[in-house]
Amino acid sequence: MESKIPYKIYLTEDEIPTQWYNVRADMKNKPAPLISPADGHALTIEEMNPIFCEELNKQELDNDTAYFDIPGEIMDFYKMYRPSPLVRAYFLEKALDTPAKIYYKFEGNNTSGSHKLNSSIAQAYYAKKQGLKGVTTETGAGQWGTALSMACAYFGLDCKVFMVKVSYEQKPFRREVMRTYGATVTPSPSMTTQVGRKILSEHPDTTGSLGCAISEAVETAVTNPGYRYVLGSVLNQVVLHQSIIGLEAQTAMKKYGIKPDILIGCAGGGSNLGGFTGPFFGEILRGEADYKIIGVEPSSCPSFTRGKFAYDFCDTGMICPLAKMYTLGSQFMPSANHAGGLRFHGISPILAQLYHDGYFEARAVEQSSVFEAAEIFARTEGILPAPESSHAIRVAIDEALKCKETGESKTIAFNLTGTGYFDLVAYQQYNDGTMTDVIPDDAVIAEALTKLPKIGNE
Repeated sequence: MESKIPYKIYLTEDEIPTQWYNVRADMKNKPAPLISPADGHALTIEEMNPIFCEELNKQELDNDTAYFDIPGEIMDFYKMYRPSPLVRAYFLEKALDTPAKIYYKFEGNNTSGSHKLNSSIAQAYYAKKQGLKGVTTETGAGQWGTALSMACAYFGLDCKVFMVKVSYEQKPFRREVMRTYGATVTPSPSMTTQVGRKILSEHPDTTGSLGCAISEAVETAVTNPGYRYVLGSVLNQVVLHQSIIGLEAQTAMKKYGIKPDILIGCAGGGSNLGGFTGPFFGEILRGEADYKIIGVEPSSCPSFTRGKFAYDFCDTGMICPLAKMYTLGSQFMPSANHAGGLRFHGISPILAQLYHDGYFEARAVEQSSVFEAAEIFARTEGILPAPESSHAIRVAIDEALKCKETGESKTIAFNLTGTGYFDLVAYQQYNDGTMTDVIPDDAVIAEALTKLPKIGNE
């Protein structure tokens, strides 16, 4: 079988999954519900409808339905760039001189440059179906904003994007892709919203955060009739939509008799890690298989490894519902790290619960080591990876080198969800030797955690 495995494994169009998988249906301990910051009661669909799309709220709160049918219009769009390949990293294996077998699921083969299109087209579809005028959102590195602007153009919706200020400045060309697709892009925090003005008055020199941008996007949605807020990560619905990645990977692996030992994804809000590993978690939860799963986060924003499992605001302006997750505190301001998509103070409630229950491990890695891994990968596999996905590459290489030391021939698979062609400022700093690693002090994290809401927490 080994010699028959091609470099790239493509499924046929007929093998694209026609349903999304909801890992919550198989979880014994369900993720804690979203609650009201006013009195701590679990939010109902009716209470969430003014913020999010109605059909998406149903998906968000459903802990029991294992599979959701993918609507035909979304399937038609998926077929423009799906299925995505599962690639055997033969050249990386050779460069590392490892007995390990390394695979990666490549999600960067579309104009948005990442996996984010899988959920943006779904969310835009439901917004259009509801008869909305447009949607608002935040974006970190810009992949989600790009994907949503594409989806909105496809369905004829207005798209307002609040882009984290540091990424707005570092990645001007990704911003221009969004504008090309018709989106309005505003650096966050901004003076265009009440919450943005408040944040700037308190932190005038801030480079922004995903939490800040979320606050501005939510305020804009609820104050403009015909608009709703959509989110590219964290939420249960997003992990649901992104499960198509893991489902395709499962199908490709079964087709060629590949049995992974280790599964790896980067962890920011959770769409990458949750989408890739969700269906595999399902196998673990049902007692069908066992895998070592690793979530990799930046040392500059280590919510899993140094955060607290507690209810917290998802946004810096503290206007959103409370989610129970591993958090550094909604007031934590991460450094201007180049992994913009991972600069979120919290994590998906689904992944938080799975991590709390011991189903996987998390590792924090420093920026310079991430770009070292990205360079190795680029030189061997011919793809310039996004900084976010390069966190997974870093740990995949580390695990492969462990196999070299022990002589074990383990099968490693990771999720490569984006390309880094709009991240060349970061690559320039790495190549020039000017890149620095910023690790927050314990006191900084402790201070942010003192501001956790009392409601929902002991």
